Amino acid sequence: MNEKKLQKILSEFARKRDWEQFHNLKNLAISINLESSELLEIFQWKNREDEKLLMDVNCVDRKRVENEISDIVTYAIRLCDILKIDLETAMMEKLKENGEKYPADQVKGSARKYDEY
Repeated sequence: MNEKKLQKILSEFARKRDWEQFHNLKNLAISINLESSELLEIFQWKNREDEKLLMDVNCVDRKRVENEISDIVTYAIRLCDILKIDLETAMMEKLKENGEKYPADQVKGSARKYDEY
C-alpha cells in the first residue's frame, strides 16, 4: 500500500466533491467509529461456522466486510493526511511499543493484557 498515493487520491476525491469542509478531525474520528460499528454489526450473532464462511471470496458477507474495512482505512488515511501523520512510521513505533509490552516469551498463547502478567 502506498500511503502517500492513497492520501493524494482521497484528498482529490474529497476536493472534487467539496467534501473537505466535512473532513475535520472530529468528523473523521467519528466516521472511523461509525464504520467500525458497521463492521461489528456484520459479526453480530455469528458463530464460528458462520465466520469460516467469510474465508470464501464469493461470500456475500465477505464483500460487506471488505467494504467496511475499506471505509475505516479510508477515514484513517484522511485523518493521517490532515494531521500530517506518517502512518507507516506510527505503526512501526506502535509495534515496537507493543513488542516491549508483550514479550513473546512471556505472553505466547495468552490473551491477557500487559498489566496482568
